[in-house]
Amino acid sequence: MSTFNHPDFGAEKFSRAPDARFVPAPADGVLPEDFFSTTNLPTYVKVKGKWVMPREPRMDSALVLDHDGVLWIREGRRLKKGDLVAVGQDEDGSTGIYVHVSAFLGESAEGEFKFMTSEVSREKPIDYALMARILVEERERGGYPVWVAGPALVHSRARNDMAWFIENGFVGAMLAGNAVAVHDIEASIFRTTLGMTATGEATSGGHGLHMRAINKVRAAGSIANAVEQGIITDGIMYSLVKHGVPFVLTGSIRDDGPLPDVITDALAAQDAMRAHTLKATMAILIATALHAIATGNMLPAFVTEKDGSLRELAT
Repeated sequence: MSTFNHPDFGAEKFSRAPDARFVPAPADGVLPEDFFSTTNLPTYVKVKGKWVMPREPRMDSALVLDHDGVLWIREGRRLKKGDLVAVGQDEDGSTGIYVHVSAFLGESAEGEFKFMTSEVSREKPIDYALMARILVEERERGGYPVWVAGPALVHSRARNDMAWFIENGFVGAMLAGNAVAVHDIEASIFRTTLGMTATGEATSGGHGLHMRAINKVRAAGSIANAVEQGIITDGIMYSLVKHGVPFVLTGSIRDDGPLPDVITDALAAQDAMRAHTLKATMAILIATALHAIATGNMLPAFVTEKDGSLRELAT
């Protein structure tokens, strides 16, 4: 994947730039007017004469300077009254904030971030041969590939393939909704998904089989318990549990059940997902729009290596 060098901050335009301006948040969860809205690209902020990168980068958030002088990217909902928030909308460094637009994209005519125009956008097609090669490289370097999946992964009879990736060390964490787990578990117990057999034939009473699968897991208390009790014997959730791979299942308004492991509080679910996107070195987004976009919004376009260098985060 692409790598790049940090900008030359000895250049005149950076050395002459003022420090970024910070304004106290007026109330809990409220950003000051003219707050700087972050992007997913490498961003540098001038603090006390030094250009620094904020910790925990993501888009659609704010730059916050804590009491120890450490710069963070934080969602507006996390702010407390008085927290110092960077203000200004310029991204060219002229007001102490620089977004490295050309890091991976090439310089745009306007020289500013534009959502959905980058080669690393979360919603563009991917070269699957390239993805396979990168997955092997990530496993070899001890990376943390985050997989985000929708239920079509199960309905298309790909659950055994997904289990193979889990069993062979290609999955750092799995992020999904209730339906992925429900229909994977239905397939393990009843050999159907939404009551349909592997050959696409409807079964008698099949419309209720996913509900029966949910009920069995709820009776067991958790997906892990259902695996240990022999209720779930194969598939995606089985492999995740057996190989100790973490997963986050988030709820929605349309969920049946849900399964006991599903996080139904949207903000708590976002926090649980964020714990994994912070560690992500690659993201694979399959058969889901909302989960993919939500995860993409939490991811930077880059990975920070141990030596401080940056490389593109493959998606």
